Amino acid sequence: MTITATGTGTTAGAREHARSQAGRITDSMPVVPASNWPNPPADVDPADLTWAETVPGGRYTSKVLARGTRLRLHDVAGSACAHLLLWRADAPWERLNVADTVKVPWQAYLGTGHPLLSDQGRVLATIVADGSGHHDALCGTTTLAANTAKYGDGHVHSASPAGREMFTLAAAKHGLTPTDVAPSVSFFHGVKVDDDGSLRSTGSAGAAKSVDLILHLPCVVAIANTAHPVDPSPTFDTTSLEVLAWKARPDLDALLAGVADTDPEYQRAVANSEDAWAAALL
Repeated sequence: MTITATGTGTTAGAREHARSQAGRITDSMPVVPASNWPNPPADVDPADLTWAETVPGGRYTSKVLARGTRLRLHDVAGSACAHLLLWRADAPWERLNVADTVKVPWQAYLGTGHPLLSDQGRVLATIVADGSGHHDALCGTTTLAANTAKYGDGHVHSASPAGREMFTLAAAKHGLTPTDVAPSVSFFHGVKVDDDGSLRSTGSAGAAKSVDLILHLPCVVAIANTAHPVDPSPTFDTTSLEVLAWKARPDLDALLAGVADTDPEYQRAVANSEDAWAAALL
């Protein structure tokens, strides 16, 4: 039997409308499969894409990514702020440790070559390309109280959601609890420490900037695209973030091949990661 209906006021009409949207890509959705992403990187086989998503300002996303994955974050319009958390997928009690990420490399400012370290002294990911240079590992993300005071609201479904609130939901989708939500790093909104110790926003480097990371261990990746805590703007202005990931084991192999030429702290952290990975393989 064929049922013809117009509009969404009936079940049949709603069904037809929903089916008519199949294959449509908008600026606020993941593309599944990721190989259908309309503009893959020129040097990447679309079949190797494992994550392709546009995250509007005030939204969050998460994904489990394999060792040897290359993750690219792209600030489309120049006002994205990608707050990032990592948990080791096969041992989620091990997670990004921002204090060690700053302390061990003797460098507070994130850039190419900087490792993102776990609380077990292992490299979870390394920044391998950076077209922005405006990042932060000192301030963490926003909170409900702070966003409410600044913008009038900070709940997840408000117009100015806080990063902490979104990370809590992202963690829950992977069986984690609020106690697993540690301080995060953020990309595309810079912060500098002045001589008197105060923190100063350096803002964005502008539109169409990207940063790439290589994963050393399988990770749960959570991203909250929301305003930075020291963003001087009195209004919530965060714009869209593109997230792409693809299989890039040769990139990891090349990175590991050059470890002997890096600082001793990085060498040891990489050795810790490789040791844990080798021991876990059957």
